[in-house]
Amino acid sequence: MRVGYIRVSTVDQNTVRQLDGIEVERTFTDKSSGKDTTRPKLNELITFVRDGDTILVHSMDRLARNLDDLRSLVRTLTGKGVRVEFVKEGLTFTGEDSPMATLLLNVMGAFAEFERALILERQREGIAAAKTRGVYTGRKPALTPDQAAELRARAAAGEKKAALAREYEISRETLYSYLRAAPAAVPAG
Repeated sequence: MRVGYIRVSTVDQNTVRQLDGIEVERTFTDKSSGKDTTRPKLNELITFVRDGDTILVHSMDRLARNLDDLRSLVRTLTGKGVRVEFVKEGLTFTGEDSPMATLLLNVMGAFAEFERALILERQREGIAAAKTRGVYTGRKPALTPDQAAELRARAAAGEKKAALAREYEISRETLYSYLRAAPAAVPAG
């Protein structure tokens, strides 16, 4: 079976271009960061594929953002008898790869990781320059100050945090960030 894997970092990014024109019988699509391998559809894909299947991925950085994760995933998949094809790079891995194929996986994976590090560095530099010019405002807060105060009060009263996160339509991580950032105390007077 030919199986496609597609990953985009955000929900509003377009997934169409990644395997456009490539015939696959089933596709698994994650809309999440590639910073680690804890992705629901990737895990489903790994469980789904069988010996003799082929996984098609647009490029190495769609499967993993760092070299260790890339090697581990390719090893896991080829260990199950699955071929892994990276369309953009024109590389295929079967588990019975030549030393040259292994070298190419490592070199191309290292370049993808390096490219990602450069992007993040440029982003940090751009934010720092914008802050210096006074034009950087950051991300819009998920909650208004009144909502944040209400959230803190309800959490302090013992309401379940998961339920609060669902109600306010924020992640649990964002919820905990609001709980840690208690408002400044109002001086008595």
